[in-house]
Amino acid sequence: MTAAERPLRALVTGASSGIGAATVRRLRAEGWDVVASARRRDRLEALAAETGAQIVVADQTDPASIEALRDEVLATGALHALVNNAGNAFGLEPVDTGDLEKWRAMYELNVLGTLRVTQALLPALRASGRGDLLTVTSTAAHAPYPGGAGYTGVKHAERMMVNTLRLELAGEPIRVIEIAPGNVETEFSLVRFDGDAERAAAVYAGYDPLVADDVADAIAWALSRPHHVNIDTLILRPRAQVSNTQIARASK
Repeated sequence: MTAAERPLRALVTGASSGIGAATVRRLRAEGWDVVASARRRDRLEALAAETGAQIVVADQTDPASIEALRDEVLATGALHALVNNAGNAFGLEPVDTGDLEKWRAMYELNVLGTLRVTQALLPALRASGRGDLLTVTSTAAHAPYPGGAGYTGVKHAERMMVNTLRLELAGEPIRVIEIAPGNVETEFSLVRFDGDAERAAAVYAGYDPLVADDVADAIAWALSRPHHVNIDTLILRPRAQVSNTQIARASK
């Protein structure tokens, strides 16, 4: 098999659940070789058994872990796409009562973690001759909402990193893509509310939210465009969610 005949290869972070796992499934179904990375080995092993993806256990808040991830990815093949998906929100408090440690954890995971992975794998994307750097941000990266300053702050920072990198890589064979979802029914709210299932369920009550595969579909679509076409930013929301602060919920 010649290099031109080999499948494209992608690394998906945060692949143990939600959007990340759905993206691994979608890319594998479309013929990509995929490296799935996350912290939870048991979930990654189940995903590998289902999809045939390669797995690497890694924590993007740990520099040594990301160095090991880079080394394992590069030892097993070329890399054509990096899907920076790992991230989360912790808490929903006003600025005046926000938990400093939760804010710090969000910056470490969403901003510095994304930066670590990007810096580690950018040389491989460059070497591929047709690299894609796709980052999953959020509609929180585009507008504020009450109680969300910690999360909107980190997602705005992540978005600015992506937009700046696109300028810095001008002329190189690397596309820089942002996918910004609105409300997606995954484990996101359960994590945000420290396992409070009732509070998490209320986020998605009274309307049809996005599901993980909706976002995976958008990711796969953006990656599958001819390589001279760059999807700079794609915002997707449930039809009922017209902004970060307004959702048309069915009356009880």
